[in-house]
Order: sequence, then structure tokens, then C-alpha cells
Amino acid sequence: QVQLVESGGGLVQAGGSLRLSCAASGRTFSSYAMGWFRQGPGKEREFVATISWNGGATYYADSVKGRFTISRDNAKNTVYLQMNSLKPEDTAIYYCAQDSLPGWRKPRFPKNEENEYDYWGQGTQVTVSS
Repeated sequence: QVQLVESGGGLVQAGGSLRLSCAASGRTFSSYAMGWFRQGPGKEREFVATISWNGGATYYADSVKGRFTISRDNAKNTVYLQMNSLKPEDTAIYYCAQDSLPGWRKPRFPKNEENEYDYWGQGTQVTVSS
């Protein structure tokens, strides 16, 4: 059974930074692309960023491009989201998710739709104060 556990959320002032982590277990982490999504108060869950199985490719939502960086450490089975220049509109619960297909199946990349990911973490709250 795959488990994804996010950490690193918290309260930060506008302009500040946070680094989220997502530790994975249960299947070969290095074989799967990973994604970050977020759900703000009263909003639908939206795509934030994704990284390919080997870390060679990344893709971002326009709203975070240039401020957020996704990375992964396959030796530690962990994906990260470095968030800089945070804005109040970045306030949300942040979720990591794992691609439904392994890299050897040559899945489409990037994937920015929820239904293309089959395992999800429980989420971590990020609150940005103005």
C-alpha cells in the first residue's frame, strides 16, 4: 500500500518561504512522476507543480512559476516543494500525489489533472498572512 506523508506546512508572513516535503513508501518511488496540488478555502483543488520520475523535467502552474521549485531525492523517497515569495493567495492545504503509471510505461508528462494521480497524501496546511 502506497503512503504519502506531507510535512513542512505552517504560518508565514507574505514574502516569506516554506519548504514542503512528501515522504513516500509502498512502491518504487523512483519509477513515478510526482505532483503537488493545493486547495484554498472555498476553492477547488488545483495543480501546482509536477516532476518526472527521474527529476529531469518539471512543470508549474502559471500562478507559482518563478516562485516555487519542485525537486525530488529518489534515494530518500521524498519530493519537495520550495515556496518563496509567498502571497496570501497561496494559503491552502497542499497535497502531494503520485502518478498512476510508472516511467517505463512512458506516461504523458506533464500531468496536471487530479484523475491522473492515484495516490494522495493527507495534506499540509500553509497559511500566508498579509
